Amino acid sequence: MSRRLEHLRGHRRFAVLATALAATVAALLPVAPVSAAETSPQGWTGTWATAQHAAYDPGTSEVTVRIPVRVSAGGSSVRIRLTNDFTTEPVTIGHATVGLRDGGSAVTKPQKLRFGGKSGVTIAAGEQAASDQARLTVPAHSDLVVSLYFPGRLTHISQHWMGLQTVYWTPDGGGDHVSDADGDAFTKTDSTFPFLTGVDVQGGNAAGSVVALGDSITDGAASTSNANRRWPDYLAGRLSACSSTAGVLNEGISGNRITAGVDGNPSALDRLERDVLSQPGARTVILFEGVNDLSWGGATGDQVIDGMKEIVRRAHERGLRVIGATVVPYRGWGDWWTEAKEADRQKVNMFVRDGGVFDGYADFDKAVRDPDDPTRYGAAFDSGDHLHPNDTGMKAFADAVDLAGLRVARDCPSARVRLTPYRPTLQAGGEGTEITSTVTNTGPRAVTQVSTRLDLPDGWSAEPVGSTQTRSLAPGDSATVTWTVTPAADAVWGTHEIGVRTSFVQDGRTRRDSDSVDATVTPAPSEVRAPYLTTATTTEAAQYAQNGDQFAIWAGGQDLSGWKDEKAAVYLADAAPPSGTVTARVVGQTGSGPSAKAGIAVANDLTKPEAGGYAVLTMSAQYGLEFLTDSDGDGKLDTWAGGGSSYHPAWLKLVRDGTAYTAYASSDGTAWQQVATATVPSASGTGDAGLVASAVNLNYPGQITTALFDSFSTHA
Repeated sequence: MSRRLEHLRGHRRFAVLATALAATVAALLPVAPVSAAETSPQGWTGTWATAQHAAYDPGTSEVTVRIPVRVSAGGSSVRIRLTNDFTTEPVTIGHATVGLRDGGSAVTKPQKLRFGGKSGVTIAAGEQAASDQARLTVPAHSDLVVSLYFPGRLTHISQHWMGLQTVYWTPDGGGDHVSDADGDAFTKTDSTFPFLTGVDVQGGNAAGSVVALGDSITDGAASTSNANRRWPDYLAGRLSACSSTAGVLNEGISGNRITAGVDGNPSALDRLERDVLSQPGARTVILFEGVNDLSWGGATGDQVIDGMKEIVRRAHERGLRVIGATVVPYRGWGDWWTEAKEADRQKVNMFVRDGGVFDGYADFDKAVRDPDDPTRYGAAFDSGDHLHPNDTGMKAFADAVDLAGLRVARDCPSARVRLTPYRPTLQAGGEGTEITSTVTNTGPRAVTQVSTRLDLPDGWSAEPVGSTQTRSLAPGDSATVTWTVTPAADAVWGTHEIGVRTSFVQDGRTRRDSDSVDATVTPAPSEVRAPYLTTATTTEAAQYAQNGDQFAIWAGGQDLSGWKDEKAAVYLADAAPPSGTVTARVVGQTGSGPSAKAGIAVANDLTKPEAGGYAVLTMSAQYGLEFLTDSDGDGKLDTWAGGGSSYHPAWLKLVRDGTAYTAYASSDGTAWQQVATATVPSASGTGDAGLVASAVNLNYPGQITTALFDSFSTHA
C-alpha cells in the first residue's frame, strides 16, 4: 500500500512539473495557427472571426481598447486569438479580459485572460497567439467584449478596417482599464478590429463552423452599422434555430479577389490557409467571390473558374465541404459593366451551378437580381450603388443557403417568414400602411398549422386582410398576409421596429421563425401648441407639426440671406436673453435643392427682422454649416461664416453676450466645434428664438423642404 502511495505521489509531482514546463514553453514560443482538425466534441469551435489585412501607426501610448463582437455559437468556455500580421515589429499586450457586454463600452464582470499561464503576451511580427481557456458561459448570439491593454508606445495596429462596429479606446496615456466594468474611460471610438482575429468556444451544441470567404459584400459593406446585418450574421441566426447549431465565421475583406491580391489585401488563394483551412472546427466553406475579379480586376471567367477549382481542391484535401455562391449582378456600379464581362459572369455562374466541382451552391445571383433585367440588382435589395445589397439583400443571401447542404447542423426549421417592404414609411396620425408577411416552405416535406402574428410598438394597430393561419404548406409553396398597420397618433417620429413571428408544425414538432423591418414614422401637419408661435415669409404656404419635443416645418422660400429673407419658423417670443444660449438639434432635412437650410434663428422680433438683432445658424442639405448675421440692422443677413461637410443629426448652438453672437455645432451634443463669432450691433434686450427652415428654391421653383427637429431650448 505504501509503495502505491509513493508511486502516486511521484506521478503527481511529475504531472505538476510537466504542466508548469508546458505553460512556460507556451508563454515563450509563438502560438501556431489553430487547425481545422480540432474536430472532437471537446475541441474548439470558432464562433467569431475576422480577416486581418493591414496595419497602421496609431501614434499613441499606454492605451486600452475594448472590442465588442457578436458571437454565433455559444459555449461554456472561451478563448481569443490575436494576430500581428502585416507588421515588422512585435506587439505586447500587457493585460486582456473578456466578458459579456452590458451596453455601450460597459462589460459585466470582465474576466482576466492568460497566455501560457501569464497575464500578457508579446507577439512577434507576422505571428499569432491564442489565450488560455477561460471559463465563461457565452450564450449564442450574445455580445462579447474583448479588452486589450498596450503598455508603452503602441507602434502599430494590425487591423481589419471595415468593422461596421463601434470599437472603444482610451485616450493617449489612458492606461490599463481592461478590468473596468463601466466604460467611462473609453472616450475615443473607431470602427476597425485591432489585433483580434478570432473567438472560439467549447462546451456548446455547435457541431462545427461555417466559414464565409468573400469580399466587401461578405464584409458587410452598405449594411447597417452596429446592427450585425451582414449576410453571415443572418445565416448564423437561421442556424441557431436548428437542433444542433454551428459557428459562422466572416472572412470577408473589402476589395478581395480570387485571382490576384495586393499589399494589405491578399488574394483568396493566398489567404485560404490562414483564414479558412486553419479555423478551429471548420466543416464547410461558402465561397462568395469573383465580382471584383470580373468587374475591375481584369480577370476572365476562365481565370476565376480556375481559381475556384484550386480553392475547392485544397479545401477537399483538408476534409472541408465547399459551397459555391453565384456572382451577383453589378450593372450600374460605376463604369465597370460591359456585355463581355456579363458573359464572363454568366459563364462563372453556370460553372458554380452545374460544374460538378462544388459540393453545393447558393444562388445569390437569383436571390437579388431584377427579374426584368437580370444584369442588375432588384430595387428592393440594392443599397443604391448597384453592387452592395441593403439589409434586405443581405437577408436574401442568407435565405438562399440550403442549411442541410452545409452538413454542420441538424433538424433545421424549413419554413421562413419575411416582411416587405424593406423600409416602410408610416405617417403619424395618417391612414394605415400595407405591410406583407410571406411564409415560404423551403423543406422537402409539407409543414402544417402555419400561424403568423405581428409584433408592434405600444399603441400601434394592425388589421390583416384574410386569415393569418394556413392549414398546410407544400414544399416550395408560400402563404402571404397583408396587414394595414397604423402607428399610434403620438408615435415618435423616426425609426421603429416591426416584427413578425410564425409558428408551424414540422415532422410533428412546433417550430418558429421571425423577421423584422425598420419602419419610419413621419409627421403629418398639425397645430403648434402654445407657447410656441409660427411665422413665415414664403410665397408657398408653410406648414408645421409638433409632437412633444419634436417639431416639423414644411417651408418654401427662395433664399435666407442677402437679397431675400424667405423662411418659415416655429419660435418662442422673448425667449433669447441678452446673455445666454439657444440650442437645437436638426434631425434631418429633405426636399428642394442642396442649399436648403434648417437651424435656429434669433432676433429682437422674428416677425420683423428689420427690428434688429437678427442671426441664423443652419445646417444646409449639402453645403455644411452657415452662420448668417445682420451687421447693419436693416433686416437682411449680410455676413456669412461656415462651410465644411453637411451631417445630420446636427446640434446647433448660438451663444449671445450682448451684441456678440458665437455659433457652435456638434454631431453628438457634447463635443462642440466653434463656427465663428459675429457682432450684431442692433441686438437689444430680450429677443425671440426659434427653429427655422428655408427651401432655397430659387433654382427649384415651388419646391418645399421638410425639416425635422427633436430638441429646442434656451438658457440664460
